[in-house]
Amino acid sequence: MNYRSVINVKTSAATEDAVFDFANQYVAGETCASGSVTATVYSGIDASPSGVLSGSGVASGTKFTQKVIAGMLGVVYLLTCTTTSSAGKVRSLQGFLIIVPPGV
Repeated sequence: MNYRSVINVKTSAATEDAVFDFANQYVAGETCASGSVTATVYSGIDASPSGVLSGSGVASGTKFTQKVIAGMLGVVYLLTCTTTSSAGKVRSLQGFLIIVPPGV
């Protein structure tokens, strides 16, 4: 089964949080112990898609949050978040990050 997270669109100048919620993949009491996010280009051109990721993400409860910055106008990035739960289970979620012009 493919799981997706909803990530807000952003302008290239904005800094946003990409929040991945694993609540529907964990059993009661299970939390995110660690994780990471990767960025690839889904549509458009950006020679360095990992440049949209700022620092390390943060695990809290069933959520993993990654700051996203910059980005190329019109590019759609595929963000993949992979976490290890407190029970040792590895789970992944994906979401699309779209860079739009100011005012959209």
